[in-house]
Amino acid sequence: MGESRVNLTHHFLIAMPSMADPHFAHTLIYVCEHNEKGALGIVINKPIDMTLSSLFEQIQVPLGDSDLRAAPVHYGGPVQIDRGFVLHRPLGSWQSTLAISDDLGLTTSKDILEAVGHGEGPHDVLVSLGYAGWSADQLEQEIAQNAWLTVEADPDVMFALPAETRLSAAMKLLGIDFSRLSDAVGHA
Repeated sequence: MGESRVNLTHHFLIAMPSMADPHFAHTLIYVCEHNEKGALGIVINKPIDMTLSSLFEQIQVPLGDSDLRAAPVHYGGPVQIDRGFVLHRPLGSWQSTLAISDDLGLTTSKDILEAVGHGEGPHDVLVSLGYAGWSADQLEQEIAQNAWLTVEADPDVMFALPAETRLSAAMKLLGIDFSRLSDAVGHA
């Protein structure tokens, strides 16, 4: 296929209403990496019943920033569900970071959380447990089967909006009202 590969890095995946997999029903996923080996994304609209302050207690990192204490941890996907993943901007310089774009990164090393705890972390952070992974060509097949809608990501949807409004905000980027998207779509 050469250069004609679709690269969905820095795109949102919006689960279609027909999505049967309970891990992914009603999800909005931010794709952090997509290449010939597969894809990696973080679900960004499924906060779990854990705040950053309790996560930081568990990893024994003090968290000083009062604004972040009550911020939710997210269910990032079904893979490595016991591992923390931090989506953030700006990119900064951390031990283990996947650079998604010039100003967005996905970091798995503890140093970023220690910096956040000291109030010296990135301006915007979204912390998840787990991620979503696809093997080579799997995501392309799912999109061909109408499992996902895709749209170029707007980082403000992740960082500036509350979790429950992110899915509809991503739909608006596509010009679609999610409440009017019925199960009939994709079964023509």
